[in-house]
Amino acid sequence: MDSVKRLVVTVLVAALASVASGQQAIILVRHAEKATDSNEPGVPLSEAGAARANRLAGMLQAAGITAVYATDTVRARKTAEPLAKSAGLEIRTYAPRNAEGKPAPQILIERLKKEEPRGVVFVVGHSNTVAELLAALGDPGKVEIPATQYDDLFVVVPRAGGPPSVVRLKY
Repeated sequence: MDSVKRLVVTVLVAALASVASGQQAIILVRHAEKATDSNEPGVPLSEAGAARANRLAGMLQAAGITAVYATDTVRARKTAEPLAKSAGLEIRTYAPRNAEGKPAPQILIERLKKEEPRGVVFVVGHSNTVAELLAALGDPGKVEIPATQYDDLFVVVPRAGGPPSVVRLKY
């Protein structure tokens, strides 16, 4: 089944990217399951979360990822780590909030455009930041991710002159 999921994601990214202008695709997930209910930055992944992160890396290994971004929390970095290692990439951290504590998705989007203008970018966020990023990318849909849900994967392909193509998958 993993090979089927890997094939579907690869074909989907390639097909959607063929209609994109600029950035090819942004693949966005919430971090995998955490070890405790705490939202402190140092909370690690649970055993199930580590297994999910490894599954995700296997699914995306042929997607042509050019950069990996994660918030500076242990759980987000550990979710991104297996994919970054398999792709030979460094994890680039970003702040989900600005200095005043307000959501800062536009700052990340501008950074992605500057650092990876033609790339396929993988971004790890949180249940309360993934929807903000999708909205800032121009997705007209309303996304809610419950605190207990860790299996959403969004493939976002920007389009010139219109909203992006967005596909929501489960993994």
